[in-house]
Amino acid sequence: MDTMQAISVARATRKSHLPIVTLVLLLAVSIVIATGVGPAYVAPDMTARIVFAHLFGGPAGAAAGPQDSIVWLIRLPRVLLGALVGASLAVAGTALQAATANRLADPHLLGVSSGASVGAVAATLWIGAAFGPLTLPVLAFAGALAATSLVVVLGARGGRLDSQRLLLSGIAVSFVMMACANLMLYLGDQRAAASVLFWMLGGLGLAQWGVLGVPACFAAGGLLLLIGWRRELNALMSGDIVATTLGVDVARTRRQVFAVSSLLTAAMVAVSGAIGFVGLVAPHVCRRLVGADHARLLPASALFGAILLIWADVAARMLVAPDELPIGVLTALLGGAFFALLVRHGR
Repeated sequence: MDTMQAISVARATRKSHLPIVTLVLLLAVSIVIATGVGPAYVAPDMTARIVFAHLFGGPAGAAAGPQDSIVWLIRLPRVLLGALVGASLAVAGTALQAATANRLADPHLLGVSSGASVGAVAATLWIGAAFGPLTLPVLAFAGALAATSLVVVLGARGGRLDSQRLLLSGIAVSFVMMACANLMLYLGDQRAAASVLFWMLGGLGLAQWGVLGVPACFAAGGLLLLIGWRRELNALMSGDIVATTLGVDVARTRRQVFAVSSLLTAAMVAVSGAIGFVGLVAPHVCRRLVGADHARLLPASALFGAILLIWADVAARMLVAPDELPIGVLTALLGGAFFALLVRHGR
């Protein structure tokens, strides 16, 4: 009997890990294929050889030539930045949905992205490099944290977060933050206004190898912290009363989750602008794949978010080539349609 139970447990474990393994393989394939897609197409085998040559010192082949620069210097950093941004926004959305016990929560809908955009616009148009190279990310984080705090204050009722009030408060704060960003844009230097539109619409055009280190550190650190709080997130998803019964310090855990989610969102806004709805779509899809346990849901959401934004960026580059659509426009279209479906058919 014990042997049969052990076999059943082993099969269940393999089955639960299968979607994550599949997502890892899809992410690897997506990186290789998306790196080769563009006005100058590079075959996947050539892309793989070029990357292998740079990483391990092997030959890329005589035909590489200009393709080497296209793959290694232009497209691969952009694809990797898209993966980091998508993974971070998906993880932040998953954590916020648990912390608020509201599956419609998202960094964009709760005003976190808008607050970070206000900080980024203020740094670009008004403050400049007052704190050196850290000015933009510091102000983006301050804006994200201010927006999150305001949403929590407005969404609380009787000392507890009300799910519906929180969502409405997030939408209101998001509108106010975007109005502030537009006002600063109108009053600021019009010669710099065009560059500021990057933060408003989102894009991966700043991708370079030197840019990837900071978002990679934030993405890895945020994911590890949130996975460490997986038990608390599981409890919060069931409501404050259940979480308190299970021994979770609800107020402290929620503050920690909000702070980490704000920091993750701000770090990504600093390098990609405001990209919305990735944090809404990814957790909902992944719950159908791996269930609601955050030990599996968080890494699955990170992988799916990375894949989603990689291909959204490919579409942004190719739909109006040789011009380029802002990636935030495409994710807003996708997320808006997904949100409408949730409102229409969700329980």
